[in-house]
Amino acid sequence: MRYWIMVLSVIDYRKSIASLWIYIISLTFALLTITAEIMASEAENSNAVHYGAYLARIGNCMGCHTTKGGQPFAGGRRLSTSFGVFITPNITPDKETGIGLWNQQDFWQALHQGRSRDGRLLYPAFPYTEYTKVARQDADAIFAYLQSLPPVSQTNPSHDIFFPYNSESLLAVWRALYFKEGVYEPERSKSAAWNRGAYLAQGLGHCSACHTTRNALGASQNETLTGGQIMGMNWYAPSLFSHLEAGSGNWEIDEIVALLTTGITKRAVTSGPMATVVRQSLQYLSQEDALALATYLKSLTENDTSSVPGVHFLVTTGSFRKHLELGEKIYQEYCQACHGADGKGTPGTYPALDGNRGVVMDSPLNVIRSVLNGGYPPTTAGNSRPYGMPPFQQILRNEEVALVVSYIRNAWGNRASLVRALDVDRSKGGDD
Repeated sequence: MRYWIMVLSVIDYRKSIASLWIYIISLTFALLTITAEIMASEAENSNAVHYGAYLARIGNCMGCHTTKGGQPFAGGRRLSTSFGVFITPNITPDKETGIGLWNQQDFWQALHQGRSRDGRLLYPAFPYTEYTKVARQDADAIFAYLQSLPPVSQTNPSHDIFFPYNSESLLAVWRALYFKEGVYEPERSKSAAWNRGAYLAQGLGHCSACHTTRNALGASQNETLTGGQIMGMNWYAPSLFSHLEAGSGNWEIDEIVALLTTGITKRAVTSGPMATVVRQSLQYLSQEDALALATYLKSLTENDTSSVPGVHFLVTTGSFRKHLELGEKIYQEYCQACHGADGKGTPGTYPALDGNRGVVMDSPLNVIRSVLNGGYPPTTAGNSRPYGMPPFQQILRNEEVALVVSYIRNAWGNRASLVRALDVDRSKGGDD
C-alpha cells in the first residue's frame, strides 16, 4: 500500500512539473506573440508616419500652416482674399490650441467633408474642395504624421472675413452650389500611371486651387486647369491645357519631370508662387509619382489645337515703333547682359525671352511682376544654386517697366499686346 502511495506521489509530482513546463511554454509563447504584435503595430505606425510625412509634403501642408519665422505647422499665416483675411490654424498635436484631441475620423471629416471636429463648416480657403478626393488610408497616414510632431502651444487670431461672407448660412449655400464630396475614382480606360498622376493633381496637389478661373464667389468655374489669377495674389496661374500657356503636350516626359522637381529646364523656369510650390513640395516627389504626374499633365494638351506663340499681329504704326524703341533702350541697359541681345538667354541659367510662353501670354501679369520683384528659381536638390534676377521696382518707374515689358513681348519673334503704366500700377496691389 505504501508503495503505491509513493508511486502515485511521484506521478503527481511529475504531472505538476509537466504542467508547470506547459504553463511556462504557453506563457512564453503568449508573451512572444504579444511582443511580435506590438512590434508589428509599431512598425506599421512608423510606416504610416513616414508615408504621411511624404504625403504632407506633396500636399504642401506646411506651406500654409506655417507663418514666416514661425513653428512648423503651428499656423498663423495670413491668407488675404477679396472675402477677407483667413488665418491658418495650428495643426500640431497640442491639446489646447492644436488638433491633439482629434482622432482619425475628425481629420477625415475635415479633409473629405470640409467640417471641423465640432461639425462647424470650414471655409474653402482650406482646399477641402480638392482634398475630398484623397483616399481614407492616405488621410489616416497624414494624420498619423501630424500626431507624431512635437506639440506647439500657439493660439492664432480669428479670421477677419467681410460681411456677408462671414455668414455660415451663406457658406452652406455656397457648399450646396459648388462643393462635390467624393474620393477620386480611377478612369478604367487610362493607365495606372495616368490615374496616379490625376489623383495627385486633383487631390493632394490641389492644382485647380490656382490653375482655374474662379467666379465672383470664389468657386472654380470647372475642374479643368484652364488658368486663372490666383486668389489673394497678383500672379496668373497659366492654363495647363493650352500650348500657348503652360501646356506640356509637346514636351518629353523627362523634361516635365525635371521642371516639376528642379524648377528649371532648358526652355522653362518656374517663378513666383509656382517656384515656392516646387521648393516646398514637388521636389520631394518620388520618381514614380513624378513620372505619373508628368504623364497626366502631358495628356491634358492632347486635343489642344491652339497655334504656337506668335499669333498676335500688331500694326506697326509710328507711335508703336517709338514705344518699342524706348523699351529696347531700357532692355539694353538692364536686361541684355543676362538675356542676350537676341533674347536667347543662357539655357539652364538665364531663361530665354524669345519664344517664351510666359512672356507672350494674354495676361502680362507674371512678366510685370518678375521685372518689379525679381526672384529666383526654387532652390532644389537638382538646382542647388539657382541664378536669380534682381528687382527693378526701385529703379524703374511704372512707365519704364511698361515700355520694357512691351518691348520684350514684341521683340525677336514675339507678338503680344502692349503694356500700360496703369497695368504695372495695378499689378502692385495685393503683394504677398
